Amino acid sequence: MLLRGARQVGKSTAVRHLGESFDSFVEINFEKQPEYKMVFKGNLVVSRIISEISAMCAISITPGKTLLFLDEIQECQEAIMSLRFFREDMPDLHVIAAGSLLEFALAELPTFGVGRIHSMYMYAMTFDEYLEANGETLLLEHKRKASPDHPLAEALHNKLTALIRSYFLVGGMPEAVGKWVETHDYLQCQEVQDDIISGYEDDFPKYRKRVDPVLLRLTMRSAAVQATKKFAYSEVGGGYRTEDVKKALEMLLLAGICTQVVRTDANGLPLGSESDLSYRKILILDPGIMLRLLNLSSVDVSKIASEILTENLTDLVNKGPLAEMVAGLELLRYKTPNLRHELYYWVRLAKNSQAEIDYVEAKDGVLPVEVKAGVKGGMKSLWIFMREKGLTSAVRCSLENFSRFEYVDRDASDAIRKVAIYPLYAISNLIEP
Repeated sequence: MLLRGARQVGKSTAVRHLGESFDSFVEINFEKQPEYKMVFKGNLVVSRIISEISAMCAISITPGKTLLFLDEIQECQEAIMSLRFFREDMPDLHVIAAGSLLEFALAELPTFGVGRIHSMYMYAMTFDEYLEANGETLLLEHKRKASPDHPLAEALHNKLTALIRSYFLVGGMPEAVGKWVETHDYLQCQEVQDDIISGYEDDFPKYRKRVDPVLLRLTMRSAAVQATKKFAYSEVGGGYRTEDVKKALEMLLLAGICTQVVRTDANGLPLGSESDLSYRKILILDPGIMLRLLNLSSVDVSKIASEILTENLTDLVNKGPLAEMVAGLELLRYKTPNLRHELYYWVRLAKNSQAEIDYVEAKDGVLPVEVKAGVKGGMKSLWIFMREKGLTSAVRCSLENFSRFEYVDRDASDAIRKVAIYPLYAISNLIEP
């Protein structure tokens, strides 16, 4: 199995936890232990490789009983190439490979055993996982049983609303969540987030020699400022050419630091068949990281943080970009982990049109998903979209409790439009009913 995802999302820690369930666990980190690269030079005969690794680490590697973990495997292309032979020649041996810049190494290989190697994509912690980390298992069970037809008790809804406010600030990077559980100190969480950002920037020189590390930093910070808006290359600054900014953005997407939401005409499935890459929005991999990047971009994050924690729900509408980003990340992370999924949105391209749908999902057909940061907000775009596409069902994500309502569309022969309301803290209920 190839475990893929951005740096610091918890890949190595997750594998080590899994290793506790095996009789023996062998971990090789090609960055920290470059001597193991020599084992993979020359032929890729699995029996020889296993024998030499066993001798070097003094642990017997036994198929069916040992978990072999090849970490930072992007540092050894021969090790990546060997994975297919592990699958073919020693299928009973459990092997997991991972790497924080793995996508770059894979892009440079002609093949690495497609069909023989199982990839899984790992992201920062979802809100459900954040609840579990904070010891809110019973609350999570109640949330999972709720639905638009069976809303939560008001006290439970209010508690979950308070918890997702804190999730906006702490985010889902495992180390930051761990620091929050330990200290309940936002400033200490911010120190962790700053260290993670520094780690990403330290990696930039490794990306590719033709991409300027300074441009990568500018692009990452601009992506945070522009989050959930159509990405404008000209706003990155620094006098760089559009083509160079595009390359930098592609690097950030490959590294998993950013995720794109691509415009689709959404006339039917698959949504990707009508996608248009010239219109795309960019999401940062984690809300806490996004806020720290905004701080580096001279945005008053302390003011945003105090508003997230203290203002009335109706006043949180101005925090729409953060809520919309969290909603998109949740939609992505609750999908099956063995595929690289895409996110889509819709915007009307007609002149003088302001209609836009935050996300369009493929669920029992085309499903529009509108995100509101508070409990109020017009839905004109939703009605326009449903009318144009002939849809009867939609979802609104906000800080309201679960509910449903219907709208009689007088401009479409009194057609009935049905909207299910899912709280921002319950997007997992929408994806995994």
